[in-house]
Amino acid sequence: MKLISFSVGGGRPGPGALVGDSVIDLSAAGYIDTLSVIEARVVAADAKPAYKLSDVKLHAPLPNPPRVFAIGLNYREHAREAKMTLPNFPVVFFKMVPSIVGPGDAIVLPKNSNEPDYEAEMAFVIGKGGYRIAAADWKEYVYGYTIVNDVSARDIQMSTSQWSLSKSFPTFCPMGPAIVTTDEIADPHNLAISLTIDGETLQNSNTEELVFKIPDLVEYLSSITPLLPGDIVSTGTPSGVGMGRTPKRWLRPGESCTVTVEGIGSITNPVVAE
Repeated sequence: MKLISFSVGGGRPGPGALVGDSVIDLSAAGYIDTLSVIEARVVAADAKPAYKLSDVKLHAPLPNPPRVFAIGLNYREHAREAKMTLPNFPVVFFKMVPSIVGPGDAIVLPKNSNEPDYEAEMAFVIGKGGYRIAAADWKEYVYGYTIVNDVSARDIQMSTSQWSLSKSFPTFCPMGPAIVTTDEIADPHNLAISLTIDGETLQNSNTEELVFKIPDLVEYLSSITPLLPGDIVSTGTPSGVGMGRTPKRWLRPGESCTVTVEGIGSITNPVVAE
């Protein structure tokens, strides 16, 4: 199933399932939002399509997760371009929930940063909570996968050892277009991942290059804090970010940024100045 959040005619967003070009309204089954669907561990929708995709607006598929964990330096080439040592343990920071936006929403470049950057990432969503989960049991706890653009204010990020604030400006967490359940992705560690700006490819890799893969991350995170249904873990970005280029290449107003992950889809967001 492709779990989405959608609205019609400017109405309140609600949970849905995308089947081809049709949308099934899951609120008709009693679900108030996509988090309630995930908590119920629903993986299929037994209902008839209610809308055409062209007639609805897509929002971030999970706008109210308990937490958004993000993993830094999780592709070898990205660690190298950032001139940082490959970590022995996952580098974990947070993107705050108010930074989440959906497909088509603008990335707003803040006035107090001159170095806004892009990061294409594949994320996974926890379906069943748990504490001290064994890596071998990861499939029991993961609900599905989505796309995150880990937009970052590099000048703020590099001014301190704590990264979360630099990653959490409003609109700095584009997410979507859907959460694709695990039954539809044969191997999340073999998915093409790319980012383009106005059609120019700036990142192009595969999730097989992840240093710490999903089982490692589930085991590590849950060894410290119990994972909760709806927690999002964004697994890191490949090389090609603006910070690692010569000359450095920052996001600019008027551009359009697209992240694509094989089997999940694409999310496009325009870039505007604050």
